[in-house]
Amino acid sequence: MTKAAGPAPGPAHGPELRASDADRDRIADILREALAEGRLTADEHAERIDAAYRARTMGELEPLVRDLPAARPAAASAAADAYAAPRPPGAPVRPAENLVAVFGGATRKGRWRAGGRINAFALFGGVEIDLTEALFEERQLTISTWALFGGVEVKVPENVSLRSAGTGIFGGFDVDSHEASDPEAPTVLITGCALFGGVAGKAKRGKRVKDLRAAG
Repeated sequence: MTKAAGPAPGPAHGPELRASDADRDRIADILREALAEGRLTADEHAERIDAAYRARTMGELEPLVRDLPAARPAAASAAADAYAAPRPPGAPVRPAENLVAVFGGATRKGRWRAGGRINAFALFGGVEIDLTEALFEERQLTISTWALFGGVEVKVPENVSLRSAGTGIFGGFDVDSHEASDPEAPTVLITGCALFGGVAGKAKRGKRVKDLRAAG
């Protein structure tokens, strides 16, 4: 007699549910607010941010904020938006922008609107991402890099927080991380890998993202 097959596995729930980019960004916002309020030290914050962007499941994300308030005050949210050029109400989230350099170069610079995610791939070529005159649509911008026998260079305004969660394998992942004096200023997180190549990130002295609260 043939044994009846069991029920088909259903969708994952709870801790095993795969985390999305939006989930990781939400956790990063809570951690950033905790740093601004003095609930986390700079070292604790850096450690948890790194873990957040390496997390693959909700079970890995949730412990990172279990001891922290889960909501950001409305006033803080408004202050963060003061530095950005937010999407119009009802507008869709901008998809990730892809910059690819294969035996050549790709550049993004000047006055442009930066969304929440950029993917940069350099194979025997170079990618340059210059954010010093960009309008930030999101509070946090994640730049995912892959440099294989090539290079990716990122420049940010000096009053924007710059963080790194990348790896160099027979290559260099050289990001001059720093925290902006205003905890509500935008954050740029550079992740990825440099294999026989290089990824570099630094703040450009004299370039500052405009605080729109001072306008008008």
